[in-house]
Amino acid sequence: MPIDNMFPENGPAGEAGLFELAPAKINLALHVTGQRADGYHLLESIVTFADRGDVLSFAAAEADDFIVSGRFAHFVPADAAEGDGNLVLQARDLLRRTLADRGIATTPVAIHLEKNLPVAAGIGGGSADAAATLRGLLRFWDANLLEPELIALCLFLGADVPMCLKGEALMARGIGEELATLPTLPSLPLVLGNPLIGVSTPDIFRRLLRKDNPSIGARDDDWVPFLKTLRNDLEPPARSLVREIDQISNMIGAEGAMLTRMSGSGATCFGIFPSLETAQKAVDSLNEQKPDWYFQAVQTIGTEP
Repeated sequence: MPIDNMFPENGPAGEAGLFELAPAKINLALHVTGQRADGYHLLESIVTFADRGDVLSFAAAEADDFIVSGRFAHFVPADAAEGDGNLVLQARDLLRRTLADRGIATTPVAIHLEKNLPVAAGIGGGSADAAATLRGLLRFWDANLLEPELIALCLFLGADVPMCLKGEALMARGIGEELATLPTLPSLPLVLGNPLIGVSTPDIFRRLLRKDNPSIGARDDDWVPFLKTLRNDLEPPARSLVREIDQISNMIGAEGAMLTRMSGSGATCFGIFPSLETAQKAVDSLNEQKPDWYFQAVQTIGTEP
């Protein structure tokens, strides 16, 4: 898919000269296969990325500045405190400190985040924003880091940030740091749907009854039938917390999806459709039924179908 088609045609961030897409991350399958002694869960996940997401722009300024706009701007924290703080600002400050330790000067920067993705939604919004910030600022500051150094920064920011940094079809293992590309995974037309109810990932894992589930195993290049044999192990506990996940999955399925599943820890669900046209028609229908919910037709990154 041409990268030029992945950015919005209008909007402040899209008009900037230096900008980065923070695409929605979709876990097409997610198996929980174990737990480390430090409490981190071991996962196997087939991950892909959409052609829509948040957008960040970067511009020279007299002093650091951060502006946020978009449908979900009011959910973005204003500070860089660790934990529940703003991952864009955390990524900026962490990268600046790292470059300063190497004697690399970093000028002030104004960052504009166009927040188009719902938060706490299982589609990597904050992690994708952090990864896009690292990519954008390395270009803005004309700096480079070795890949192991960059991955270490990503993991400090969050387990999903390394895969979001790559932004391609992947098999993710471990806690998200073991990444292998999936060059045969096709580009898929999807409908994303979220009832705009935030889901706590720690709560989901606490409700997980089994943490030694079977691995994904050998894959088949006939991808949609293969994906139907897989699952998201976080979906049952998420459904027990947020009953709307059942509803939104059934609604997407009723529009003709070939497969519906929850992404990540939810509450976003996706449906795979025969074409982007049928996906968009489904979104139009779903928006009429639930105008206050989030629905988006996307095309994922991958080989041409």
